[in-house]
Amino acid sequence: MTDRTSYMANTRGIAVSVEPTYLETRSSPDSSQYFWAYRVIIENQGRETVHLLSRHWMITNARGELTEVKGPGVVGEQPFLKPGESFEYMSGAPLNTPSGMMGGAYQMETDSGERFDIEIPTFSLDRPNQDVFLN
Repeated sequence: MTDRTSYMANTRGIAVSVEPTYLETRSSPDSSQYFWAYRVIIENQGRETVHLLSRHWMITNARGELTEVKGPGVVGEQPFLKPGESFEYMSGAPLNTPSGMMGGAYQMETDSGERFDIEIPTFSLDRPNQDVFLN
């Protein structure tokens, strides 16, 4: 595992940080299969309890092809976060190119029923030591 760059965003007092890692052992460049793990930490720095309802990821490969992933919760959970609490999880993403990017939003809900989206910072997926060709 390599890479240790952290990407951060803060929306309405909810901080989201993402740290992607290229997984060489799960990747097969000869078959155009590249795999990244990413660790996400969601921290409630606000004053009210929030409930994570759903996720919306936008994953773009090096050719600009977009894949959207939507669904309830994250890794099978829909955590409640009181002020000062955080939730951390690991997940992964495959690409058919040696680089790309991901970003998106989580839909949250307050105790009073107000729903709002928080930003998942856009982060780079880059295979380490990849040759860069300029046109």
